[in-house]
Amino acid sequence: MSDFPEKLSRKLIRRQEENSFRELKPQQDLIDFSSNDYLGLSRTSLLQSATNEILKSNSSFNGATGSRLLTGNHNLYSELESYLKSFYDFESALIFNSGYDANIGFFSCVPQRNDIIFYDELIHASIRDGIKMSNAKAFKFKHNNVDDLRGQIDKIREKDFYEEIYVVTESVFSMDGDSPNISELAKFCNEHSLYFIVDEAHAIGVFGKGLVVEKNLQEKVFAQIITFGKAIGSHGAAILGSKPLKEYLINFARSLIYTTALAPHSIASILAAHQFLEVEYGKSLIEKLRQNIHYFNQTIEALHLRQVFLLSTSAIQIALISGNIAVRSLSITLMASGFDIRPILAPTVPKGNERLRICLHAFNTKDEIERVLLLIKENG
Repeated sequence: MSDFPEKLSRKLIRRQEENSFRELKPQQDLIDFSSNDYLGLSRTSLLQSATNEILKSNSSFNGATGSRLLTGNHNLYSELESYLKSFYDFESALIFNSGYDANIGFFSCVPQRNDIIFYDELIHASIRDGIKMSNAKAFKFKHNNVDDLRGQIDKIREKDFYEEIYVVTESVFSMDGDSPNISELAKFCNEHSLYFIVDEAHAIGVFGKGLVVEKNLQEKVFAQIITFGKAIGSHGAAILGSKPLKEYLINFARSLIYTTALAPHSIASILAAHQFLEVEYGKSLIEKLRQNIHYFNQTIEALHLRQVFLLSTSAIQIALISGNIAVRSLSITLMASGFDIRPILAPTVPKGNERLRICLHAFNTKDEIERVLLLIKENG
């Protein structure tokens, strides 16, 4: 059957008309202000060499050969999970193939019928998808607003029957670059016997071991979700938590059970990258990134661009350029000048909140940062 369904064709045409049509494009040799490789680990030969050294002494396989519950649970898995639980100071760690797999695996099986999930209104799509697969009721609360969360929970407790309540947020939001007061959230959740979950995808590496560890909140967090495809420069994810949580996920998380495990090379790369974070080399990359973030914000002030940018102390910096056509046009101008900066279009973000998403890295120079901001000032 060669025909394509008419209603699907109409959806594609609508995307084109709205200037929000997505395409896969080849990589270009541009100055990187777009990738999530915040520390530059994915491009360093040092990580490749360290990964290969680990593989030499631990694995003779190229692929995992099966799911973890069958033949894919190679020895590097236990070595890495043991390392991670110690590194992040949790009772257990469980590796998933990606952050998406970790989130849909967790939220589709942990919250049960008669449970309730409260999620920040700007939470990542992977968490939303996992929540949709759950039998629990779900309600959003205003972005980074503990008072709104408190008010909604008070109302629920007055009128609804429920068994458990789960609260989920991100420590650094991927489309805004801002952070909630996770210490306040953790305290609130513990005082009211709520299960607190934090996605740290964009904080790990940027803020060392993440904001949960930085603020010593491990005992107050039910699950911490970390990913390795960003500052760690590798691939995959892990859920950190208690030993019973790990056992439960192994038995019920379908995105873990029914997929081929990560290859030994991926596991070795994650381990090598974490070992880098504990030595001077990794610490110097984190410090260089922090300096670049500080310089970026200083330059915004000096160029009087504060009204364009959202305030952020993370590696993610946002320039609000309303309208898909306008933001795409500015992105094309920046690319023509040699800078890889991508537009974030509606419907990924709400209409009127289209933006340039600028990712800072340890390897970006002050000159590159200044030139980018001058171009935005001249053309924005």
